[in-house]
This record gives sequence, structure tokens and C-alpha cells, in this order.
Amino acid sequence: MRKYDSEAILQGEGSGFYRSLYKAMGYSNDELDRRPMIGIANSWTTLVPGHANLRQVGEFVKNGIYRGGGTAVEFGVIAACDGIAQGHDGMHFILPSRELICDSIEVQVRAHRLDALVMLASCDKIVPGMLMAAARLDIPAIMVHGGPMAGGVCFDGRKSDLTSISEARGMYSSKKISLEEYTALEDLACPGCGSCSFLGTANTMCCLTEVLGMCLPGGALIPAVHSDRLRSAYASGMAVCELARKGITARRVMSAAAMENAVKVTMAISGSTNAVLHLSAVANEAQMGVSVLQLFEKHNKSIPQIAKVNPAAKWDMEAFWQAGGIPRVMRNMRVLLDEDVATCTGLSLKENLDAYRFQFPENREIIRKLDDPFGLTGGIAVLRGNLAPNSGISKPGAIDPALHRFKGKAKVFNSEEAAEEAILNGGVVDGDVVVIRYEGPKGGPGMREMFMAMKYLYGRGLNKSTALITDGRFSGTNNGCFVGHISPEAAEGGPLAIVEDGDLVSIDVIDGILNLEVSDAEIARRLAGWKKPPRKFTTGYLELYSRVASSAAEGAIIRREME
Repeated sequence: MRKYDSEAILQGEGSGFYRSLYKAMGYSNDELDRRPMIGIANSWTTLVPGHANLRQVGEFVKNGIYRGGGTAVEFGVIAACDGIAQGHDGMHFILPSRELICDSIEVQVRAHRLDALVMLASCDKIVPGMLMAAARLDIPAIMVHGGPMAGGVCFDGRKSDLTSISEARGMYSSKKISLEEYTALEDLACPGCGSCSFLGTANTMCCLTEVLGMCLPGGALIPAVHSDRLRSAYASGMAVCELARKGITARRVMSAAAMENAVKVTMAISGSTNAVLHLSAVANEAQMGVSVLQLFEKHNKSIPQIAKVNPAAKWDMEAFWQAGGIPRVMRNMRVLLDEDVATCTGLSLKENLDAYRFQFPENREIIRKLDDPFGLTGGIAVLRGNLAPNSGISKPGAIDPALHRFKGKAKVFNSEEAAEEAILNGGVVDGDVVVIRYEGPKGGPGMREMFMAMKYLYGRGLNKSTALITDGRFSGTNNGCFVGHISPEAAEGGPLAIVEDGDLVSIDVIDGILNLEVSDAEIARRLAGWKKPPRKFTTGYLELYSRVASSAAEGAIIRREME
């Protein structure tokens, strides 16, 4: 019988000290006698709609753990909502919260000598933060999601969602819709709990959790309100007990080969650009020794786009799930994947795909075969050039082909707020390249999303005649011509810091080029005169993060060595 880590404190002479504390909470001898102690890291909160159902989901996980022969111990994890934090100082905290989530789970698991872990999360930074923790801890672990939200009332040719409200504000500011039409969306765009109903960062990372083998097959996209969500949670509780018994740990599942599969699927579904950041951070914690950025560059031209959902199409996440979701995507591209990788079921990816049974018929408008793709190249592109010596990230799969190559005059802003005000007030016109800088991991700090700016451009009808580049990042729902994650960032003296109004900027998201059309001598002259700006935050967590965060090219992780 396998020895569990918890036995060191719960069995043998001296164990009464620790058992007494558990018994103070009502645990019995049976629960404390040589069962695996399974931690449930639950990010339930009434602040985040994607997590509002996790209390109920957690109860089904707990029941599954007991059915599987384990003992469940639950603890809370913070979760911040990207939507509520959008467009103001709150967004500075969102990406840095990922590190806090990872660290706090490590503390709870190690301090209490837990044997395995079930992680409950649905949204943008919480899912990758938990995956990072599992990779760092390298114990048996499984992820359970809360599921995506249903789509809202039809607006602008598709089911509405949270982003529709920002687009509508741009439409209202340019007098394309009435005040009544704009305000009506407030009640109708988000009809219930769940992660936002488009393929943004939240649902992208849930999908990639499944590709990495860290949640049950089909578990990524079951809608929040569907009863299958609860059945999957129960089955996950049972499955983690089996992982604990067999000693199958997170790094055996999240291997370098599994990571390469995740990069390929991100390309195939045109997932969020933030996946580059988060997969890089997970690979770092798992000590894989691979460069996720290089994997994206390696596969961009060889992986076709075979799935198309919002923001690349009208289809929402429920429709993607009904079309077969990630199991259908992986089955359709299985010749490009390593099927021998391990998964949290205890079976290989090949065995999981062979056994999977689809509940709904295929929908070729959403998921296609390899011989009939939506595009011949992947949905994520790495750009380089004199404006992005290390890297920049774009999403060709969500960009109109007419904008794959764009040249325009720079209109420069030193903050997100300044750019948004200019867009809404008509200060950005056709042909402009909006430059938003000092929003990177250090300069932001926290690498805020330029979500609102892109949606305001869309609402004002400028999304097909302008571009936006930044050392910040984007929501996975953005479309239009954009490049984010520009590294080195402006606050580190990257070339983005010396762009001036009127400079010509050329963007090519197919060949991966981002250039400032200014001579090398002029760039050198401007850089010589640049001065590092003072930190925006001088106290608290953001002051620390601004000092120790790595570049976007490295995943914006916290550097463990001090400057």
C-alpha cells in the first residue's frame, strides 16, 4: 500500500496532537486513518460570475472524493474578476494575482502535508495560477472548472456577451445606436453565472487545461448551468483519489510533450494571446526546460486553424461545446499531437480520445477537419523587429485578412486611460496606429489589458482602418489589428518608449514583423536621451511586483533572484 505524505503527522506515536485538531472540526478516526488527504483549492466567490457556482461544484467534488476513498479538506483561494477590474487601476492587480494564487496554494498544501489536490477555477488568472501551483508542488492534482456562461440577447449579429456592452458604448458615442439600446444590454448580455461566453483567456485556459491532461475529457467547456458540470465534478473527485493511490503527479501529466500539444491546440482554435504568458509560466514552474515562445514560433506556420468561435466568429462557447469542444478538436488533429502523453484519467491521450463519446452531432461551421481548415496557419503569431527586439504577440485568427499587413502613423499614449479618452472623443482616425506604452509587467505595473480601447475602436467603426500596439496585453475577445506583449517594454527602455506621434509603423502578423520606420541612427539618438520614469506605485504588492516581474517574453513571472 502506498505511503501518503499525510501519514507522517496522522499516523504513529505523536499523531494525536494533529488528529486532535482535525477532530475539533468533526473529522472521524475513519477519515484520518490511512486515507489520502485531498485538498480542495476552491476559488468560490460572489465577486466573479465564473466562480459563483463553485460552492455547489465543490460539494460534488467532495462527494466524489469520499466515494473514491479519500478525505476532503477544503480551503479558499482568491479570485479577481477581469471584467470588473477593466479600464481602471484595478486591472494593475489582475496578472500579478496569478503569482499570489500559486504561492498561497503551495503554502496550504505544504504546511498541511496534503497528499493530492483538486483545483476549482474558471477565470483568467486563476486557472493558470492553479496550474502553476500544481506544477510547482508536483503532487497528484486535477482541475475542475465552473463552466462557461450562456450567451445573451442577440446584438450586432450574434449572441451578446460582456464585450458587447463596450462595443455598444463606442456605437453610442458615435450615435450609431440609441441610449436605450445601449443600456438595455446591461440586463441582457450576461444571463447567468459562468466564465464569459467567448473564447477569451478564461475559456482558452480551461481548454488548454484539458489538452495538458489536467481535467477530465470534455470537462473544459460543459456550461455552468448544465447538470453534466456536476457529474464531471463528482467524477473528478473520484479520479484524484486514484491518482493519489498510483502516485501520478502533476509533472508526469504536464510534460514537455503535453505542453507542445497545448501550443498546437492554441494555434488550432485561435486561443487568447495570453496563453503565451500563462503556458510560459506553467512550463517554468514544471521545470520543463522548454521555451513556450519558441514553440509558438515553431508551429505557427504548420498548424492550421480548424476551430472558429467568438471573437473570430459568431459562435459562443456553448455552441463550441455542442460541436464537440476540445475532444473533437484533438481528435480531428490527432496526427499532429503526441498521443502517448499521460493524463489525469490514468490513461494516455490516445486512450481518452478513442473512448470519448460525443453527445451532439458535428458542426463544420465551428470545428473542421485538417484537410478543410479555416486558415492554413495558426491563430497566434510571434512578431519581432526593431519595435519588438525580443517579441510581440498577435492573433491572426481573429484579425480580418485585409489587416494582416498594416502601415500607419503612430498616435502615442503613455497610458490606457489617455488612449480610451482620445478614441471616444474622436482623436483617433483612419490610418492611425494607436501606441499605448508603459503598461508592461513592470511599467504598468501588472500588464493591463487594452480591452476597452479595442472595443471602443470597434464601436466607432475604426476596427478595420486602425491598429493598436502595446507593451500591455489584450483580452482574448479582442479583434482588429493588434500587437501586444511587446518586449522589452517601454519602462525597461525598449524601443516602444521612443516612438513619436507621426512615425510610420509597419505590422505584418503573417510574416511576424513589427517595425518602426525610422533610421537606426535616429532610434539610437532617441534611446540615448530616454529617461526611466518613476514607478507608479511605491507601496504594497504592486511596488514589489514592479521590481521583480520578468518580461512578457518570459511569461511575466516573478523573478526569484532580486535585482
